[in-house]
Amino acid sequence: MQIEFEDRFAGVPMEVHIDDFLTDLANANRPANTIRAYRGDLTGFAEYVDGDLAAMDVRPVRVFLSGIADQAPATRKRKRAAVSAFCRWAVRHERLAANPMDKVDTISVPKRLPRPAAAADVARVLDSICARRPRKDLPIDVLRDRVLFETLYVCGARAEEVCGLYVEDLDLVLDDEHVRLHGKGGSVRTVLLDDRGFLALLKLYLARTGYTSGPLFRASINGRGGPISYSAAHHRWQKYCAAAGADIEIHQLRHAHATELINSGVSIEVVRRRLGHASTETTQIYTLLADKVADNEIRSARRQGPVGRR
Repeated sequence: MQIEFEDRFAGVPMEVHIDDFLTDLANANRPANTIRAYRGDLTGFAEYVDGDLAAMDVRPVRVFLSGIADQAPATRKRKRAAVSAFCRWAVRHERLAANPMDKVDTISVPKRLPRPAAAADVARVLDSICARRPRKDLPIDVLRDRVLFETLYVCGARAEEVCGLYVEDLDLVLDDEHVRLHGKGGSVRTVLLDDRGFLALLKLYLARTGYTSGPLFRASINGRGGPISYSAAHHRWQKYCAAAGADIEIHQLRHAHATELINSGVSIEVVRRRLGHASTETTQIYTLLADKVADNEIRSARRQGPVGRR
């Protein structure tokens, strides 16, 4: 009966339900940054829930979404997704009779073209990390930063993927070097490392640190910490950009890599697999940018003149 259903969790604070939900996510090995984001979003939502969770209907959801109406569509969509995931969990665990999110429309996010950084600007920032010092003389944390950000660039990886790399993810067989990247939803992909300069830098980093296992990019300078966090990497990247006089967001390194591949004539499917996109639809957005391959074909055709004209 509905009364018995509600009595089972009567008086249980929302914070307890949220903690149980996040614990289940952690036990399911969901990414730490996802759990962290869910906690923040659900803590904000909990302020709108008056009474026990079992009796919650669609009203607090609508009020919550109205309260964040001035935020970016992508932010609102993320917060709605957090509440939706929580409600599905609550229904499955018989803490909520029905999912109120079934009555709330999804939030559409306008598609925007990615903003790749210019290769020259990226090179300027990477060079500023070394500050013209011999690489063998660089402090370990500075050498770590150079390798970390160059890994982002040459692999077209997400920052979270690179921050979470372990030495065991590297396969440095001569002339067939690869790295395993752990992406969204527990996916894993293998990416070719084909830049010889980068590989030399990576091997120097491994030799100087002595790392043979564990996190590749560690939080502490003495090398005994866990993986460096995304927020720490983002902060350090901004510092290097400021020193180089460049305005480049860390995610633009991924966009720059993808755009360079497309402009070099690499197929959409190959780029999709390298970036770890679930579908080619996501990858195809890069073809809407300045496509040098297409531009060159058009220039060549026009120089030859109209077809059939003599």
